[in-house]
Amino acid sequence: MVHAPAIDAFFDEATYTVTYLVTDPETHRAAIVDPVLDYDPKSGKASTRSADRVLAKAKERQASVDWILETHAHADHLTAAPLLKARTGAEVAIGEHIREVQRIFKKVFNAADVSEDGREFDRLVKDGEVLALGNLSIEVMHLPGHTPADVAYRIADAVFVGDTIFMPDYGTARTDFPGGDAPTLYRSIRRLLSLPPETRLFMCHDYKAPGRDRYAWETTVAEERARNIHVHDGVAEAEFVAMRMKRDATLAAPVLLLPSVQVNIRAGRLPPPDDNGQSYLKIPVKLVEA
Repeated sequence: MVHAPAIDAFFDEATYTVTYLVTDPETHRAAIVDPVLDYDPKSGKASTRSADRVLAKAKERQASVDWILETHAHADHLTAAPLLKARTGAEVAIGEHIREVQRIFKKVFNAADVSEDGREFDRLVKDGEVLALGNLSIEVMHLPGHTPADVAYRIADAVFVGDTIFMPDYGTARTDFPGGDAPTLYRSIRRLLSLPPETRLFMCHDYKAPGRDRYAWETTVAEERARNIHVHDGVAEAEFVAMRMKRDATLAAPVLLLPSVQVNIRAGRLPPPDDNGQSYLKIPVKLVEA
C-alpha cells in the first residue's frame, strides 16, 4: 500500500491562491506546488513573506525540496519559483505546453527574450510522465482548457488540480484567456473526475462561494461529481460550454494579469533590465472609442 504524503497548505488571501508543501514522510523529500511571490501592484514592490512561510515549514519537517511544481503560467499571482530554487536547489517543472503560452504572450508583450521553447524552466513535463519524490511518485496529468498548458500533479491519493476545477459550490475555471477552450476544459474535468471517488483534490484557489463564510481548498472526486455546480454528473458538454461562455463574458480581468503573465512565462524571472539596470513590466495600451 502506498503511503500518503504530508500536505501543508498556505493560503494567500490577497490572490486567493493556495500553495502546497508536499512531503514524503518516510524520506523527507518534498515538492512545493504553485508558490506565491507577494507583489503590490500599486508600488511595484515584491516581498518573500509567503515563500518564507513555506520554507519555514519545510525546515520544521526537516524536508529537502526536490521540486517546484507549477500547474500553469498563472494570471493572478507572480510565482516565487526562482527564489525557492535559489534557496533549496529544487528544479522548476511545468507542463510542456507552456511553449504555446510563451508564443502567445511573447507577441502580446513584444518580449524578445522569451524563448518559446520553455528553456526558462528546468523541466517540461508530459502527460503521463512520472517524477520521483522520495518513495512516492508524482504523476503528471495534462488538463488543458483554462490554458493550453495546465497540468495537475497526482501524488498517491492526492491530486493538485491547479485552476481546472474549484470547490463544488464555486464551479470551474474560466476559459476566456488566450488559448483557453470550454469544450477542452469539460473533457479535462471529466478525465479528472474519472479517478477513484475517494481521490482527494486540492484546489489552487478559493474565492468563498456565496453563503460560505470560510475559505476551503480540499474536496474529493466523489464530492465534485455529486455537487459541483458546473460539472456534476449529468451535465452534458454542450450545457457546460454554453454556461461557461456566458459566464466568462461577464468576468473582469484578474488584478495581477499583466504583471503575472510577463513574469510567469519567464519561470518567475523579471524581464531583462533596461540600460539603467532597472527591470520594467509592460502594460499594453489600447484606445477604445466610446
